[in-house]
Amino acid sequence: MSDSLIIIPTYNEKENIEKIIRKVFSLDFPFEILIIDDGSPDGTAEIVKTLQPEFSGKLHLEQRIGKLGLGTAYIHGFKWAISRKYAYIFEMDADFSHHPDDLIKLRQACVNGADVAIGSRYVNGVNVVNWPMSRVLMSYFASMYVRLITRIDIQDATAGFKCYRRIVLETIPLNKIKFVGYAFQIEMKFTAIQYGFKVLEVPIIFTDRTEGVSKMSTRIFREAFFGVIQMKISSWFRNYERKA
Repeated sequence: MSDSLIIIPTYNEKENIEKIIRKVFSLDFPFEILIIDDGSPDGTAEIVKTLQPEFSGKLHLEQRIGKLGLGTAYIHGFKWAISRKYAYIFEMDADFSHHPDDLIKLRQACVNGADVAIGSRYVNGVNVVNWPMSRVLMSYFASMYVRLITRIDIQDATAGFKCYRRIVLETIPLNKIKFVGYAFQIEMKFTAIQYGFKVLEVPIIFTDRTEGVSKMSTRIFREAFFGVIQMKISSWFRNYERKA
């Protein structure tokens, strides 16, 4: 059993799923993968099942009924990983916007002392490929907005490529995480920092998907925009003291 688990939520990722799985398992470090599929009608989960005998004990699948949201998929995966005592737990997309080679850099950052390592698009300038300028500006200024409201010193507040030490996910009350879209990514970083964990940004190059369909929507963006204010106000009434 590896000490490192990569959680990949999927919904209609048949074009990418086998390629991302094979790429991860080609890396020099022996990662394991947990796919959490939200009832993809395109057969994503069936592709994973056909690969499981080839990668026995390393490729895991959890199937859920219906499209329940990114945040709930990760919470499901975090609890699965905690119960199995993985030391390092990753978030990664299936579409190669997060390059698997960077997994080793994120893990090493946590081995070297970070509690959360973020694959950051903006810590060294703007490192985004294939996005239209409108999307780049929206994402960049969204992170500025998050810093303004929350006062956290994170350049890429909406990043979804991360490595956690298990203690972080054991400490954060996962059942109280409110958001399910991209605001989930902001809330997890903000909460980890409130609990006093060390969060480090690791520079990566983000490449937009070339196959499949983006899951971004105006509803998700609206949740993130207004959710940041709600999250900050709620934090004034929460106790972030760690239990011994």
